[in-house]
Amino acid sequence: MSDNLLETNKVTLIGDLVSDFEYSHTIFGEVFYKVKIEVPRLSDNIDQLPVIISERLLVDQSFGLGDQVTIKGQLRSYNRKVDERSKLILVIFAKDIVLTDEDSPDRSNPNSIFLNGFICKPTIYRETPFGREICDILLAVNRMYNKSDYIPCITWGRNARYAKNLEIGDRINIWGRIQSRNYEKKLVGGDIQEKVAYEVSISKLIKEEPSEMKECPDET
Repeated sequence: MSDNLLETNKVTLIGDLVSDFEYSHTIFGEVFYKVKIEVPRLSDNIDQLPVIISERLLVDQSFGLGDQVTIKGQLRSYNRKVDERSKLILVIFAKDIVLTDEDSPDRSNPNSIFLNGFICKPTIYRETPFGREICDILLAVNRMYNKSDYIPCITWGRNARYAKNLEIGDRINIWGRIQSRNYEKKLVGGDIQEKVAYEVSISKLIKEEPSEMKECPDET
């Protein structure tokens, strides 16, 4: 079971470390650190992504600002209370980190993710003023210990047209990349706050056959 669950959420990133390792939290005596990594896009834009790393992955390794690293892991979510409201937080949970080898085959695709999960909210389809089709998906991905990660995803064009007909409980496979998106939030009093959102940009989407589908997990 655990091996199968590990295969439902796979992330590979290659990018530059742009922050120091800072203490995040401790679980059962194991210390975790947070760090940020910048990953370039083909469009010359850059995604700055948050990563959580165990102290045990840093033993006998030395990393510094500007180092190019390869991180393999999973995209995970958790809820945090902000102003009495629950906010979904996304972070890459590292299972391995190394300095990037110049001959690494992962260099050809420095930001890749595969997810296998369930549609857990109605998809949201819309068109831009320029006629571009977009569809938002919230995907629940099972994790070990009866947990689930809830991953916001976005797709365009013919994939968006297809995704708008997906229903709650449908099980899908997606391939794509993790992206950061800056936006502004208007606060009480009229002040503007700069915010960052994270989501999966889908490049390929496949719905599994009904005979292979299971019940959508409850969101907790």
